[in-house]
Amino acid sequence: MLRSFLRSKIHRATVTQSELDYEGSLTLDTDLMEAAGLLPFEEVVISNLNNGERFSTYVIEGAKGSGTICLNGPTARKGMVGDRIIIFSYALVSPEEIPHLQPIIVRVDGKNAITSRKMANTAPGGGK
Repeated sequence: MLRSFLRSKIHRATVTQSELDYEGSLTLDTDLMEAAGLLPFEEVVISNLNNGERFSTYVIEGAKGSGTICLNGPTARKGMVGDRIIIFSYALVSPEEIPHLQPIIVRVDGKNAITSRKMANTAPGGGK
């Protein structure tokens, strides 16, 4: 049986743009994608700290070093410029992989510049 665990997150990022007239997705600075181990078109879950919305979409590449976090298409209705969000990615993990799981935690400042990137301290279940 596979179980779903956090693989990475970008913590307290700031929405910089909102484009309703777009097909849909989350445009994300390529530096942030790389830091969190995200690939283009990978599914993510977004939690908006300002309004409590939680939704899923996929990421597309934004300009490297731009700090861009843009809600596109219908996701533009889930937040507004200036909102603080957390971007989560998950992985399906086999029982054998669980003790070795170390999610990546990326923290950013108010302009979405990376302030730290580290692995979570312990695997789920205390590494058992």
